[in-house]
Amino acid sequence: MSTPAFPTSEGDDGTHQAGLGPDGSHDGDAGTGHDRRAYRRHQVALAARDTVGVGMGYLPLGAAFGVLLSASGLQWWWAPVFSVLIYAGSMEFLAIGLVTGGVGLAQVAATTFFVNFRHVFYGLSFPLRKVRSGIGRLYGVHALTDEAYALLATRPQQGLTGTRVLATQILCHLYWLTGSTVGALLGARLGLDAEGLGFTLTALFVVLTIDAYRAAPDLPTLLMALACAGLALAVAPGGMLVLALTAFVVVLVARLLLRRRDGAAPAGDLGHHVGGTDA
Repeated sequence: MSTPAFPTSEGDDGTHQAGLGPDGSHDGDAGTGHDRRAYRRHQVALAARDTVGVGMGYLPLGAAFGVLLSASGLQWWWAPVFSVLIYAGSMEFLAIGLVTGGVGLAQVAATTFFVNFRHVFYGLSFPLRKVRSGIGRLYGVHALTDEAYALLATRPQQGLTGTRVLATQILCHLYWLTGSTVGALLGARLGLDAEGLGFTLTALFVVLTIDAYRAAPDLPTLLMALACAGLALAVAPGGMLVLALTAFVVVLVARLLLRRRDGAAPAGDLGHHVGGTDA
């Protein structure tokens, strides 16, 4: 029996695998059926390891969302409905107020566009091309969250496979779905107080920022991000997120062009730094 082609050392991140093409996207096509299954199981295991930190944030954050939803007067089952169909943490929190406030569809659409506008930039460097099936790609687009982007877009692309990309997104989705459903059920049964729970979203973003900086320390980029955020908050508090991200991307593009002109920037520089701003 041939040996499955996947790494065994703890330090191996899944790169340079046997049976992978130059872009690492063949997902273990070479070898026997047993080899392929074993290789894909290993990729799922890597995704499970990668998503532990996000899961520890998603479970309490999802539970907070569920409690808020129940406290607003909605039935508990709206939590899994929102989590499956919307699946965008900040937008789900906002959706509670939009639904209970009887807001019109036009305002809902506009709010959704501005809140999730940053995903336009995420798509530029998210490794969706690693996923080969049409259904898988559609789900990958739907399940593109800040945290999934932070986990996948900043990884070395050489050995990243479609199985690992989808497994990462599915596991993140399951963490959120579980947390929100449990929170909604507990909120409905116990009548839990929702005061202060909205801050958990901010806390998660702070932790992701710290983790991203530790993984790739870059003080100038961090300072530029803070400057763009501060300027946007001062100029347009209501549209701070969109303005800050737009300004930051403009600054990064200008920086990238200057570095390339001087021959000092790698091709993935922009995607790397945008990934670092996920929090």
